[in-house]
Amino acid sequence: MDEPNIPPTMSSDAEPLTPAPPPEPERNKILFGPNGLRAGWRLLIFALILGGIVGALLLAAHYAAILAGAPPNKPSQQTTIGPGIVAIGDTATFGLILLVSWIMTLIERRKISHYGLPSRPPFPKNFWVGLLWGFLSISGVLFVMFLFHGFRITGIDAHGSALALSALEWAFAFVMVGLSEEFTFRGYMQFTLTTGIGFWPAAFVTCALFAYVHKGNAGESPLGLFQVAAFGIFACIALQRTGNLWWPIGFHAAWDWGQTFFYGVPDSGLKASGNFLHTVFNGPTWLTGGSTGPEGSVLTTIALVLASLLVMRVYREVRYPDPDALGPRFR
Repeated sequence: MDEPNIPPTMSSDAEPLTPAPPPEPERNKILFGPNGLRAGWRLLIFALILGGIVGALLLAAHYAAILAGAPPNKPSQQTTIGPGIVAIGDTATFGLILLVSWIMTLIERRKISHYGLPSRPPFPKNFWVGLLWGFLSISGVLFVMFLFHGFRITGIDAHGSALALSALEWAFAFVMVGLSEEFTFRGYMQFTLTTGIGFWPAAFVTCALFAYVHKGNAGESPLGLFQVAAFGIFACIALQRTGNLWWPIGFHAAWDWGQTFFYGVPDSGLKASGNFLHTVFNGPTWLTGGSTGPEGSVLTTIALVLASLLVMRVYREVRYPDPDALGPRFR
């Protein structure tokens, strides 16, 4: 008897071969790139969530004021600030940006640490190093200004327990300023733009926005706004070299605390109550910064350039963004 005719690719007792799965449908190239949903769409989602929450809060506050019979608020330019209002405003801003960023971690399957803010341990070593650099930097600017007869200390504005309390209040306020401003502009926004257009193009965009929001400060000047943007570039260098935002947060907090509380000079055109030293400026605006304060002085430009070179010298490796955060997670 002849053997049955069996195809060479299959034995007599083998199961039939399963068909190959259908090819994955091609995704819309306008919406998706190599790493998933494009950066612009992710930023749009972020902005819509943020705008929705802010709009709801403003609407609730508006109707609460109507029910309470409060008169409508008139817009005004604030020239003097206190630690309480600064702490409340920046704590609320930081909490809101952190909340929306956390929502984006659920959507993108990422972590807050991927956006530049690891929380273990809170306030790590880099934060304290940044604090030291920030206070020394503003002190150096004012010391050189003093040598050129543009700045002098004339007295002490606070003493005793009032001084200690004011120092702590301003310290908390400016830590919240550092967290709020650095995470708002160099957190989710910087990371997401980096995935779309690269780190330095993203840095120039975020720094331009950072300068723009300072435009409304009373006493601000064109040179002061330029230096706000330059400070943003410096903070981006520190972010890239240290790997996260804790170093620039510390620097930012100490720089502002030194200006506002310790030396009692204007900070981006704003003066403070409850400061330590009473000081006066004397000389041309290019040296003293005029109503803007040290951030309107060319000495600050020089200080930021030197500090940037030192950061690149001390922290030689590029540590940001985290390679683990760059995979195709947003599907």
